[in-house]
This record gives sequence, structure tokens and C-alpha cells, in this order.
Amino acid sequence: MYIYRCQLTFMEKTFFSSREISNCYYTEPLIGNYALAYAMGFCQSPYFNDGTIHYRQHLGALNERGVYVTPATIQGQPRFFVEQFNAQPETYWFAMGRGVLVTRPDGCQMEQDSGTWYARDASGNRTMARPANRPQFGRIRYLAVGNEAVCYVLNPAPIEVPGYVRLGKFMSKARVVSQPLDYQEVAGEHVSVPQLLNPADLPPGIKMELYDLVTVPPTPLVRNALLSGAFYRLDGGTHLPKGMRFGVEGLG
Repeated sequence: MYIYRCQLTFMEKTFFSSREISNCYYTEPLIGNYALAYAMGFCQSPYFNDGTIHYRQHLGALNERGVYVTPATIQGQPRFFVEQFNAQPETYWFAMGRGVLVTRPDGCQMEQDSGTWYARDASGNRTMARPANRPQFGRIRYLAVGNEAVCYVLNPAPIEVPGYVRLGKFMSKARVVSQPLDYQEVAGEHVSVPQLLNPADLPPGIKMELYDLVTVPPTPLVRNALLSGAFYRLDGGTHLPKGMRFGVEGLG
């Protein structure tokens, strides 16, 4: 097994909708390992997104190849950047409908019938204006430029880790410096593992005794865990559970 330590440095403010409270959208100080698997190019998401989730298909293929990426843990005190956003339309014409902000599509005329707005195209076809499920305004908390995070890539053969990746909702740029590590395979009890792990990815032989739970989508993570089982002990004393793989078998 080849293990690489990857240090990510955020070159742009980075946003994941980790937590939503009213009209505030918060990025938690971490990067999930599903996102990193896609960002590093180990699996490819479809160019057109119709809302279908492909984790089982894409990450299951990485399991077959033996590729695994841990979540990324922010180093030191995380820094954030907060700003307001306004996603309301700035078109020449708009109106308020019944629970919907109505805009005029190109090439259409708008008409109102019994309080409901319709768009009529050049062919005479009429389509009712429907509400869009998206926020109109609010506040976003980003991970600020300059934050650093560390994750680990495990693969049965040497692998090339990209020097730059794009992360988050707005495809923000991050630099990646990867370093191959020497390790020993050891067994231990009550081993402290402070970095973030995905509990769904742990093998059956790892016993979790204590941990701090971080509830984020698409899967909860743990940190400051006390584990027993088989480990890779890296240079510097870091322990990674042996046999981790993406736990996507139960997904639809």
C-alpha cells in the first residue's frame, strides 16, 4: 500500500453548504472525502447534473481499485469569510405571484389569469410560472483564503496526485502538495486518532470507543476518536485505520 500525505492550501474562498440555519449557509472547517475523491480526479461526475446521486457507482469503482481518500482536516485555527448574497432577478420585468417571483423568459409574453401568471411563447403555448426552490438572499460563511488542510490518499500502486484542485459549490482553487510516507503496520488498543475519519468507511475490525461526531452532509464524520484494531503508523506517529474503503454499498 502507498500512502500520500496531501496538504491543501485554499487559494480562493471555499464554500460547502455544510449547515443551513434560516437564511445563513455555513461551511464547516473540513472537506469531506467524497468531495476530495471527485476533486482529485479519481472519479468523474457527469457533465450534466439531473440530480441523480452516483456515489455507489463512482466510489464503488474506487473500492474495486483499492483507492481511498480520507477527509481533510483543517490545520490550526480555521479562518472564515462571511458575505451577503442576493439572488433575486435583475430583469427588466418581474412580478410577485402566489409564492413565486415571476420573471419573463426570452421570447415570451407574460399574462395573468385569476391571479396566476403564465408565459406564452411565440407558438401560443402557455406555461404556468412555478416557484423555484432556491434561496433569494442570505449570508454565506466561506473557508477563507490561506486555510490549510491535510488528507491522506491510499492506493495499492504509486499514484499521481494533482497539484491543484477545485473545491466546493463555486469550484474554488486549492493547491495540493503531496508527499509519499513510510509506515508500519501495527495493532493497537485505545489509539487516539485526532484527524477526521468517515465512520462508514471503517473496516469491521476497527472498534470505535470514543469520538466527536460532526454531522454534515452527505455523511457524518468523526474526529478525536479512540480506536482499537489494525493501523498504519505513519512517520510522526499519526495512525490511520487499516482497510478503510468507501462505505457506499448500502446506498441506493
